[in-house]
Amino acid sequence: MEDRELSFRRLDPASDKEIIKELFSSVFCAAPWYDDWSDPVQLDSYITDLTGQDRSLSYGLFEGDELIGLALGNIRHWYSGTEYMIDEFCVRTDRQGRGLGSFFMSKIEDDLRTMDLHCIYLQTERDFPAFDFYKKNGFSEVEETVALYKTF
Repeated sequence: MEDRELSFRRLDPASDKEIIKELFSSVFCAAPWYDDWSDPVQLDSYITDLTGQDRSLSYGLFEGDELIGLALGNIRHWYSGTEYMIDEFCVRTDRQGRGLGSFFMSKIEDDLRTMDLHCIYLQTERDFPAFDFYKKNGFSEVEETVALYKTF
């Protein structure tokens, strides 16, 4: 990772919402996801769902004043302890592959330790580059778990 002016902080769902939506849609509308976030109401509602709850916890990685990394999740109480469940994690597409995601994840882990949280839980798709990123950063696959959905 090159030297640059990087900063890390928790995001405020009210004052940071527009930059969250901007980064989120720019990353997930591009390869390899190609999500369609062209409906601004749907995007706003989704970001509100992730950031506007009592236990929501959002992080940002900044280069200067520009948001380049994003983690949206929530604190979840579980029988084995309290954990951070990441719903969305990304780094600006043109900044990927430079160690910024690993740096960002380590800063998140440091902050979670200050809250006495020692687990991050997330889901990703096995055939996307994110899977290898998470494995490289020490995440283990929960082989007993399967994701299910039903459309109707």
